[in-house]
Amino acid sequence: MNIVATRAAEGLPRRSFTVAEIRRMVEAGIIAEDENFELIEGELVPMSPKGNQHEIVKAALNDILATHKPRDLRLAVETSLYLDERTFVEPDLCLYPKRILPEDVRGSDVILAIEIAASSIAYDRGLKARIYARHGIRELWVVDAASRETWVYREPAPDGQWGSIERVAADAPLAAAALPEIAVRMAGLD
Repeated sequence: MNIVATRAAEGLPRRSFTVAEIRRMVEAGIIAEDENFELIEGELVPMSPKGNQHEIVKAALNDILATHKPRDLRLAVETSLYLDERTFVEPDLCLYPKRILPEDVRGSDVILAIEIAASSIAYDRGLKARIYARHGIRELWVVDAASRETWVYREPAPDGQWGSIERVAADAPLAAAALPEIAVRMAGLD
C-alpha cells in the first residue's frame, strides 16, 4: 500500500489518536495491518522501508541475542511496545522478561531496546530516545546501519533525559549493562 505522508498544518492543532482508536481503525480496515508506523504522543508517524544494511544488522543481532540470551528473557523483533494510551513504538529488537505477555510489556520491563537506523537516525537519537527514557526503557542502542557506530543510552529519567550516552565505535566490543556476557562488535556483523 502506498502511504502519503503530509506535513500540513504545522503550528496548528491536530487531532490526537489513542492506541485503542488505532487498533479499532486496523480492525475496521481503515489502516492496513501491514502498514509500518508508530504512534508518537498521539500522532501517526510512518516508518521508512528498511534497506539491506538495516536488515543485515538486525538479522545478525537477532541471531546473537537469540542464541546467548538467558532463558527467562524474550527477544522480540519489531514488536509493538505500548508505552501509554497515546504512544506505541516498534523497536527493531528488544529484550524483556518472558513471564510478561507482549501486550502487557511496559517501558520499565524492557532491559534492552535496539533501533537500527539509516534515514531515521536523527529521529531515533532525538525524539524517540527521549520517549524511551520517559517510559523507563533501561537501555537503548541506536545503531547507524551504514557505519555500524552505536550510541548507547543508559540511566533513563522521567523527564526524557539519559544519565549516560556513549558513542561506541563499530570495532569496539559492546554489551548491555544487564547482559555483560553477550558482547558484540558491530563491524563484525554480517
